[in-house]
Amino acid sequence: MRQVLIFAVAIVIAVIGFNLFSFSVHETQKAAILQFGEIVRIVEQPGLYFKIPFIQSVTYLDDRVLNYDIQPRDILTADQERLVIDNYAIWRVGDPQRFIEATRGSLLSAQSRIDDIVYSDLRNILAEHTFNEIVSESRLEYLQEVTTRSREKLAEFGIVLIDVQIKRADLPEEIEEAVFARMRSERERIASQLRAEGEEEARRITSTADKDAEIILADARREAEIVKGEGDADALEIYANAYNQDPEFYRFWRTLESYGTALDGATRIVLSTGSDYLRFIEGMDE
Repeated sequence: MRQVLIFAVAIVIAVIGFNLFSFSVHETQKAAILQFGEIVRIVEQPGLYFKIPFIQSVTYLDDRVLNYDIQPRDILTADQERLVIDNYAIWRVGDPQRFIEATRGSLLSAQSRIDDIVYSDLRNILAEHTFNEIVSESRLEYLQEVTTRSREKLAEFGIVLIDVQIKRADLPEEIEEAVFARMRSERERIASQLRAEGEEEARRITSTADKDAEIILADARREAEIVKGEGDADALEIYANAYNQDPEFYRFWRTLESYGTALDGATRIVLSTGSDYLRFIEGMDE
């Protein structure tokens, strides 16, 4: 039993001694060995390494690409419009020694540096352009310029800035409501103008159509009168030709037609017995 206890104690001491003399670096990390606060070695490859216990300490750094959501802030544009810019930065640790010396290995301290520098460059560059330019496709050029400027400044702190992007660029709430009201008023003005122009165009079309209809009807009536006159002339010519061929028969036929109209049973005509109009009736009695 005593031997087992001694063996267990030996294992515990060995484990503690191993942990004191060694450390491991994950593939997502970098490590800096500090001795009395000074960096004596940088480890950038994953694996198992050794250190001097109690004299040396290990500071681990995240070696992955990180995303920092920068706090939204106000920016004044060249045309004096106030914008609330919500942006983010993509970065990673570049030079571990510089990073530790500048931030003591703290991500919060590194993010504070990024926040100050990126916002300063973003404010200065966007202040040179108008609101319409910032919300247009040109903003990609402005963001590239911000990234380039900030990358050079952050390199002094061991930070590699990969990209800066804007998530949203909004007007302050009170200004946004005023802008929406102005836009609504402008749209209503345009709508009223379009309706007025449409009504004017409708009246013009209706007037033109009425005028064209009157012209068409007048032309049709004129054509009808011409055709009717030509028909009457042809009829008179036919009657004249018929009369000239046999005047007596023509007179007889026209008189019979008048009998059918005048002597319809409801009409009374008083004529003398010697009237020439009754000549054909008297002949029929014989």
